[in-house]
Amino acid sequence: MSSVVPYLIRAYCDWIEDSSFTPHILVNSEKPGVLVPEGFASEGKLVLNIAASATEGRVITNESISFKARFNGRSEKITVPCTAVLSIYAKENGEGMFFDNKAELLDQKNKKPSLTILD
Repeated sequence: MSSVVPYLIRAYCDWIEDSSFTPHILVNSEKPGVLVPEGFASEGKLVLNIAASATEGRVITNESISFKARFNGRSEKITVPCTAVLSIYAKENGEGMFFDNKAELLDQKNKKPSLTILD
């Protein structure tokens, strides 16, 4: 079974924007596959505004969140695997959800063991 996290990210993002608030995500910037500008993370964490008005071409798939956004006046391509998202919340009131991202553990459990024949 696939992870529920990407579905919840999309749902919360829609709910937050429908409420006229600003969706933000807290990202573990040290996870593999995270593509964010250098120098903006603190202690391996980064907060990103993922509002439609703050991003260009935002796409939230079952694997990742990707978009373009401006950092210090420069347009940057951002890619965040859903497994790196620690929480999504509304900037204005903090309403949202934390994720423990057990998806990686489930993927590891569902992998078949690799066996090697030794002579």
